[in-house]
Amino acid sequence: MSEYQYYEFVAIDRPLTRNEMAELRSRSSRATITATSFVNEYNWGDLKADPADWMRSYFDAFVYTANWCSCRLSLRLPHEAFDEAELKRFATQYALMIDNSGAHWIISWSLDEGQDYDRFGMETGQGWMGRLMPLRDELLRGDLRPLYLGWLAGVSAGEVTNNAVEPDVPPGMAQLSAAQQALVEFLEIDPDLMVAATAGSQKIEDYWHDDDSVEVWVAELRRNEIETVFNLLLQGASHQAERRVKSEFLAWLKESGSRESSSAKPHKVAELRALAEEAKTLRLKREEEEHVRQEAERRKQREAYLLTLAADFDRHWKAIDDHAERGTASGYDEAKRAIVDLADAYALASDRNAFDQALRRFMVRHAKRGALVRRLVEAGLWEK
Repeated sequence: MSEYQYYEFVAIDRPLTRNEMAELRSRSSRATITATSFVNEYNWGDLKADPADWMRSYFDAFVYTANWCSCRLSLRLPHEAFDEAELKRFATQYALMIDNSGAHWIISWSLDEGQDYDRFGMETGQGWMGRLMPLRDELLRGDLRPLYLGWLAGVSAGEVTNNAVEPDVPPGMAQLSAAQQALVEFLEIDPDLMVAATAGSQKIEDYWHDDDSVEVWVAELRRNEIETVFNLLLQGASHQAERRVKSEFLAWLKESGSRESSSAKPHKVAELRALAEEAKTLRLKREEEEHVRQEAERRKQREAYLLTLAADFDRHWKAIDDHAERGTASGYDEAKRAIVDLADAYALASDRNAFDQALRRFMVRHAKRGALVRRLVEAGLWEK
């Protein structure tokens, strides 16, 4: 299998200048380059640049996939969007990496050795950017679920020790957005670990609407605080305004003591893994029960169909005669399938001897059709 790598960069906050586009072109003559993107794929060789350098200088989002089961997503966010302590509690060795470039945070989610070989063998990498880029807006609004998913991917990959304690579980982990669901798929996070980690997560609506807390908090806001938020909205900084409102509301809740009382105790990683094993056992049991149910339904439908055949055996033998008379491979295949069904119908509604007699009468007429005879022998319906 030949080597394949896919690189896609997107500029969101500002377009590239002509000089910057010329610099990118000097690194690749084949890439598709616009004022907002760089896209290229390689079947040999590699990108003649460090993607991390390009993220610091030019772009706000980067997706990379390689057919040796490796992929990466990087997002660049303004430095004021997060404080370092908030980010570091989610960071792992590789699955979720944090780079402080001074003016920006560059957050990278990585899968080093994926197990879905069909996915990496078939996909080109195209489409992931569109599915994952909304995560940047979610982070800018203060949604921490993509960060927790990165930490959980580290647990899934074995990067986090059993004694480590999980960061606070963000609200809504059981209500992932489409982009967050795509991130779970992108990073191949263990589905049973997802169940274990999200079981205690609060619903978003419960987290932000705590009885009459919002109404009480808004009534206590000073005029200058309200003006600050409206000024941010008027300046087009809606993400910053939302983060500010949420941050101040949470700070007020903590001061009032209501937030701590509703917070679940964080798990140790060993506990999460034990819960994941329990979730796996339950999942396998449900899958087996569903398999049994589907098999029972399939048998029920099969028996109903066979009874329709048994209602008029002669008519169906006539139809099989017609298939055989065509003298074609497709006709013989149809005849074989129909005879298999009739054998089962006789077994259900009549007896095997009646089927054997009918089949011998059929073979008297078609015994010289070698291709048909071979098919019936292979199906165990006839002996030479």
